[in-house]
Amino acid sequence: MLLAVDVGNTDTVFGLYESGEWSNIWRMRSLAQENEAHYESKLRLHFLEAGLWFGDVETVVLCSVVPDLTPTIQKMLRSLFGDDIIVVGPDIYPALTIAIDHPHEIGADLIANAVAVTSRYKENCVVVDFGTALTFTTVSKDSKILGVAILPGLVTAVKALFANTAQLPEVPLKLPSTAIGRNTTEAIQAGILLGYEGLVKSLLSRIRAELGGECIAVATGGLSSIIETLKDEFVEIDRKLTLDGLRVIGESIRG
Repeated sequence: MLLAVDVGNTDTVFGLYESGEWSNIWRMRSLAQENEAHYESKLRLHFLEAGLWFGDVETVVLCSVVPDLTPTIQKMLRSLFGDDIIVVGPDIYPALTIAIDHPHEIGADLIANAVAVTSRYKENCVVVDFGTALTFTTVSKDSKILGVAILPGLVTAVKALFANTAQLPEVPLKLPSTAIGRNTTEAIQAGILLGYEGLVKSLLSRIRAELGGECIAVATGGLSSIIETLKDEFVEIDRKLTLDGLRVIGESIRG
C-alpha cells in the first residue's frame, strides 16, 4: 500500500492506494493550531473503520503548502509509519525540470500535479487547480514546469466579498442561468462564477497562444466541476490528480 498525504490550506487529504486504485480517501480540516495527536487519532479511526493496518503501508508521500502544519503532520506520520517519509520538494522527481526563477517557491502540490500530467501525456499541458487558490501550472511536452498563474479560488473570492462588504451575504456556489442577477444571491453568483468562467477561458487562451497554440488542459481540485460550462476546455477533470502525482513520485523512488 501507498499513502499519499496532501496538506492544503483548507483540507488535508489522505489517499490510500492499493491494487491499482485509490481504495480510501479521507479529508481532515487543516488546523495549524492542532497537535500531532489530533491528526493521529483521526487517522487511526479511519484505518480502524476500514479494517486496515498501519504495517501494510509500505510507502508514505507527503506534500504540503502549509508551513506551520508541515512539521506536525510529518511527526504524526513518522510516529505511525517510521522515519522513511518522502517529502515533496523541487528536486524530488528528476524527470521533471522546474524552469522558473526560484524553484523552491513553487507549491509542492503543483509539483505533484505536474508529475501526474507528465506521466499521462507527452504534450504541452496546463493544470488548472480549483482549490483555495486557483492555479494554472504550465508544463511543457518535454516535462518542464514553465510557470504558474495564481489568483483567489472561488470560495476565497466569495468569502472576501462577504467579509469586506456590509450588505452582501455569503452565497452558495451554484452556476446561475443568467448574467443579469435579479437578486443579491444571483448577482454574486453571476459575478463570481460567470466571471471566473471568462477568466479561466481567457488565461487558457493566452497561455496557449504563448505556446504556439498546442496545449491541452487538465482540471483538478475540489471545485473543478462547479463551473459546468468549462468542461469542454479540459481533456480531463480529475479531483485525485494531486494524489496521483504523489503516487508516481513514491513509486519512482521506491521502485
